[in-house]
Amino acid sequence: MIATRADLLAARCRPRKDALEAGEAARLLALLPDWAIDNGRLVRSFTFRNYHRTMAFVNALAYVSHNEDHHPEMTVTYNTCVVHYDTHSAHGLTDNDFICAARADALYQQAAVPA
Repeated sequence: MIATRADLLAARCRPRKDALEAGEAARLLALLPDWAIDNGRLVRSFTFRNYHRTMAFVNALAYVSHNEDHHPEMTVTYNTCVVHYDTHSAHGLTDNDFICAARADALYQQAAVPA
C-alpha cells in the first residue's frame, strides 16, 4: 500500500484496468500538494525561467514516462509545462498517475531551476 510520498517514488507503474475510488484518489492526492484533480485528471503546472529549462524538463519527463510506460498529456509554452495524468485503459485515475506525478515533482525539484 502506498502510504507516503517516498512510497510513490519507490513504486513502479503496472497495467491497470480499474480506476481508483474517489476516496483513494483523494488520499493519494494529499501526498502531492501541488497537484489537483480536474475533470477526473491529475494536473499540475510547472513554471520555468526560460524555454530551454522548460524543454529540459519536458524531455526528462518524457524519458521517465517512457521507462514507466505511462505517458502524460503535456501542454508546453515558453516557460510553462502543464502536465495531465489519467489512465485511459481504466477510464480514470490509477496509482500509476500518482506515481508518475511524484516523479515529475522530483524532476522539477532536482534538475529544473524554477522561474
